[in-house]
Amino acid sequence: MNVLVTGATGFVGHFLCARLLKEGWKVLGTLLESEIPSCLVDEVEPVTVRPLGGNTEWGQALAGVDTIIHLAARVHIMDDPSADPLTEFRKVNVAGTARLAAEAAKAGVKRFIFISSIKVNGEESPSPYTSASRPAPSDPYGISKWEAEQALRKIESETGMEVVVVRPTLVYGPGVKANFLTMLKIISKGIPLPLASITNKRSMIYVGNLVDALTVCAVHPAAAGQTYLVSDGEDVSTPELIRRTAKALGLPARLFSFPVSLMRLAGKLTGKRGAVNRLTGSLTVDSSKIRQELGWMPPLTMEEGLAETARWFKRNR
Repeated sequence: MNVLVTGATGFVGHFLCARLLKEGWKVLGTLLESEIPSCLVDEVEPVTVRPLGGNTEWGQALAGVDTIIHLAARVHIMDDPSADPLTEFRKVNVAGTARLAAEAAKAGVKRFIFISSIKVNGEESPSPYTSASRPAPSDPYGISKWEAEQALRKIESETGMEVVVVRPTLVYGPGVKANFLTMLKIISKGIPLPLASITNKRSMIYVGNLVDALTVCAVHPAAAGQTYLVSDGEDVSTPELIRRTAKALGLPARLFSFPVSLMRLAGKLTGKRGAVNRLTGSLTVDSSKIRQELGWMPPLTMEEGLAETARWFKRNR
């Protein structure tokens, strides 16, 4: 099997390429002109492309490719400096994805796996989201991912190329960045956090579990045409996540109580409502569909995933 991985130099991309090579696949990985081949996992064949967009030329990059796993995207950005973020997200995540898929179908690619986002479903959920839940994206990133999904389904119906959509929850693991890395740094410094009163529930997925699910989606016949929500299957509150992460680091969790209502008020007054809502609100998913249809189970528990993440953090601190 020949597979093209876009976003191969990224956090998930590194893990995915290593796994596919281990499975015996020939792996091609996209590389921007500003990047060097050493950015890729060893033995991945580099495919140099221009930034993802509606006019990206794919040409020979698709020759002989059976499957595409499309990770590359304009990712969610806190305090996005763009004057019109939705337009910028659409250029990459919608137009860029549709262009790649259309070219892939012409080149005879059999299966296109699209890594979307749980943000397609929404930002908070009093009950778990399922694959049948009505999409309700509320920010430019989530909207662009939902529009990309719809564009892919249209191409699928017109060309017969199999499309599989995977919506991960928060991904963590060795090499993680953004908010999860910030949490690791705060815990390691022993900074007290006013989060003990939060009683929410959040779903997450270890990067190794996500990569395992993507590998199954690449080969299982029943995955064609489906949309799957994936998680570790263990939902935790914000303070419980901090306690588990601190334990993995071999450190105490320094938590104290503070009224959640005042946190939300402070978020509203300071323009940080979204960040506070992610800390205090619930977002869970029911991943039973992929388990039942494809027989997939996360190979690692959350405890094991956090332990791997902690080992990486301590080595690189």
